[in-house]
Amino acid sequence: MIEGGDARHLARSLRARVGEEIDVVDPAGFLLTVRLDSVTPERVEGVVVAERAHDPEPAARITIAVANLPAPALELVLSRCTEAGAFAFVVFPADRSVGRGEKLERWATICREAAMLAGRLRVPDVSAASSADAVIGAEENPVLLVRDSPQRLAELTRPRDLTLFVGPEGGWSQRELELAMTTASLGPRNLRAETAALVGLAIALAARGS
Repeated sequence: MIEGGDARHLARSLRARVGEEIDVVDPAGFLLTVRLDSVTPERVEGVVVAERAHDPEPAARITIAVANLPAPALELVLSRCTEAGAFAFVVFPADRSVGRGEKLERWATICREAAMLAGRLRVPDVSAASSADAVIGAEENPVLLVRDSPQRLAELTRPRDLTLFVGPEGGWSQRELELAMTTASLGPRNLRAETAALVGLAIALAARGS
């Protein structure tokens, strides 16, 4: 049985119908094929007609720590990186951040919808921090993405789990760069923050076979 927002989404947005078969992710690690018996915006019911093992989660836990960006760019980071396999997100005000404010409920909803779309077993956590200093001090393996770093992110295959730091559109301040013990480059091209987040995540996961 599916209730609440998921039922409304199925009934109204996806226009699910009685007799239709849909895929439902079981957090226990299965993908269920469910034939719908009843569909209303309040409740969707059906019967499981097939199931198969489903394990889409990356072995590497890559957290994205992203400077607070203007809402459209930040929401793109959250949705696309959730689809690609980010473990968690931390949003913080960088020295040159343009975006302001915390919208944790909105951000969590974006991640949940993206996780459902991608068929993930878990929804990444989204938290907020007071500054880059606070996040770098709290994370075990922080890596700042810096275009002119002598180390390529693709060559950084250890440790398995790490936190990628994505700066604001105006780049890192000198003060923030001096906080970094480890930096890595995505290459010589200048990327938008939302592009850098997705490319960085994809490279980090690929380098770890995830």
